[in-house]
This record gives sequence, structure tokens and C-alpha cells, in this order.
Amino acid sequence: MSEPDKDTDRTANLRLVTAPDAAVYDLMRAPESTAERVKRLQAEARALALEQVTALEDALMVAAKLAREIAEGGDAYPVGAREIASRLTEELPSKAETIKVIVSKAHV
Repeated sequence: MSEPDKDTDRTANLRLVTAPDAAVYDLMRAPESTAERVKRLQAEARALALEQVTALEDALMVAAKLAREIAEGGDAYPVGAREIASRLTEELPSKAETIKVIVSKAHV
């Protein structure tokens, strides 16, 4: 019996890049100029910044859910903590939405 091909057992962890500036780098082309490199690095920085802002939006929504649980938690939580959590429950989702709108306008 033949041994299974080890290459077919491997799975690649791939991520789809949807940025408009994303491109496959052609290894056969001439080295990029300084201006081209600056543009490429700026595009990479914008993509990384967008990822971080998206992570912040997600974290704000997680924090809002946690704040809601504390606000509705009853006497097990101190009154002041419940009050602050109640305010955060109202504020955080709107802050996340504001960030989302700002990002969508910036990437048009």
C-alpha cells in the first residue's frame, strides 16, 4: 500500500484581502521605486488601521453587552457600578456606530 501524500493533508490558513489597493506582488518585475514603495506601504498602513478600528468596534459591542449584564444584574453588583454600566449600555453602541460611519466615509 502506498503512503498518503503528506502535501494533501496540509490545510492553509488563508485570509481574503478585500482592500481596493490589494494586489499580488509580481516577483519577476523590476524593483519598485521609492514612490511606489511609499504608496504600497501607505496602503498597507491604511489596511492595518482599518483592521484595528474594526476590532475597536467589536470590542465596544462586547463591552456594551457586558455592561448590560451588569446593569441588569441586580443587588449582586454595587449601585454605582450598575449606574455606570447602564450609561455605558446606552453610549457604547452609538459610539461604535459613529466609528463605523466615519470609517465608511473615509474609504469611499
